[in-house]
Amino acid sequence: MVPLSTAPDAVEELLLPIPAGEVVLRDERARTERTAAVAAFRLSAVPVTRGLYRAVLGTAPGAAAGPLAPVTEVSWTDAVRFCNALSRAAGRTPCYRPGTDPDAVGTAAVPGADGYRLPTEAEWEYACRAGTAGDRYGDLDAIAWHRGNSGGAAHDVATRAPNAWGLHDMIGNVWEWCWDVYDPAVYGPYRVFRGGGWQDVPRALRAACRRKSHPTLRIDDLGFRVARSG
Repeated sequence: MVPLSTAPDAVEELLLPIPAGEVVLRDERARTERTAAVAAFRLSAVPVTRGLYRAVLGTAPGAAAGPLAPVTEVSWTDAVRFCNALSRAAGRTPCYRPGTDPDAVGTAAVPGADGYRLPTEAEWEYACRAGTAGDRYGDLDAIAWHRGNSGGAAHDVATRAPNAWGLHDMIGNVWEWCWDVYDPAVYGPYRVFRGGGWQDVPRALRAACRRKSHPTLRIDDLGFRVARSG
């Protein structure tokens, strides 16, 4: 049972251990693939909720959904700011040194920081697959809120079946920001998001599906979840 408290000091209870391994990352647009090593880390069992976001930053954006709905209409820079604030609230070293430029190009990771952060794209896909190799880790309707069953809105987290490692909503409900730049040579500062959302069709609801946008983008089906190294 996922302990769905919205208190900042309960975040550690949500973090699940992800073992070290490797994942093959495919770029369907460029028709390339690469194998990435993933060190052991910890990842939240659910996306950041509106209640947790409000508890940490004092307010939550977007429509008036309940406290256990995933927070949406948060940009990549908002997610980085939340991670740093959550780290400080927990007495941990913030993982990011924010830049001042509008494209967030100057935002940098702090080496060795023990705070909360966004997962890398490789970590995200590796954790999503949880040892599986197909498009997704289970039957779509059982694991995901999507266009065919969502009723046109996001739903409370952890109301669909988890993957084998106990992670809920990796597919469907809301897309999730990752740390990585998508393809700087082609798209400049655009950052990656993964997982598919409540208004997407099955093609977007796959472990390998990649999308991207400017780090200031805020939309109603895009959120994030937190990770921690070690």
